[in-house]
Amino acid sequence: MSVSTGPDAAAPAAAPADGTTPAGTRGSGPGRLALVLIVGLLLGAAVGFLGARHLGKPGDDSPEAGFLRDMSTHHAQAVEMSMIEHANSANPEIVTLSGDIALTQHGQISTMKAWLRDWNLSLTGTRPAMSWMPDGAGSVRNGLMPGMATPDQLATLRKATGNDLDVQYLTLMRQHHLGGIHMAQAIIELSDDENVTGLAKTMVAGQQSEINLIDGLLAKLKNG
Repeated sequence: MSVSTGPDAAAPAAAPADGTTPAGTRGSGPGRLALVLIVGLLLGAAVGFLGARHLGKPGDDSPEAGFLRDMSTHHAQAVEMSMIEHANSANPEIVTLSGDIALTQHGQISTMKAWLRDWNLSLTGTRPAMSWMPDGAGSVRNGLMPGMATPDQLATLRKATGNDLDVQYLTLMRQHHLGGIHMAQAIIELSDDENVTGLAKTMVAGQQSEINLIDGLLAKLKNG
C-alpha cells in the first residue's frame, strides 16, 4: 500500500486499540538510552552479518546498495532528532516514543551497514542520493532526501523547550517517517532480495504505526 509523502498526508496503518505507545524506554534517562544504543549497535551488526550470509552480492550501483546507503543516512537523522527529544522532553509518552525510534533505527543502521560490508561495498558510495530509484533525483530538495529536516529546523529543535519542543519533534518526525516509507516502498518494488525487502517491509509497518501514535500525541498537545 503506497503512502503519500505530502505534509498533510494521513497514515493508513491502524493505531493500537489501547492507544499505548511502544514499550522499551519508559522512564529511562539519556545515559541509559546511550548504553542501550551501544548494545543495540553490537547486536544489530551481529544480526546483519548473519543475515547477509544468505544474500547474493548486489553490485555497487544496485538498487539494494543505494537503498541501504541512503536509508542509513536517513535513519541517522531520525536517531539524532530522537536523542534530542529524549534528553530534553518532560512528556513521558513522547520520551518513550523517541527512545523507541532511536533504538529501532539505530539497530537497523547497524544491520544495513553490516550487509554492505559483507557485499564488500563502501558504506557511502559515489552516486548521488536517491539515484537508485527511478526519478529519485527529483525527490531530493537542497541535498536532502524525502522527509528530512533542514539544518535550520534541526537548529531550532535543539533550542526548543517544553510543549514547543514536543510539537516540533513530532511534526518533523511525522514528515521524516513519510519520506522513509516512500523510500522503503520503492525498494520493495525494485528488489527481489528477500532480506532487503523484508527489512523494508518492517520499516513501512513500524513507521506507519508510529505516525498514528504521533497524530494522537499532536492532537493531545494542541488541544491540551
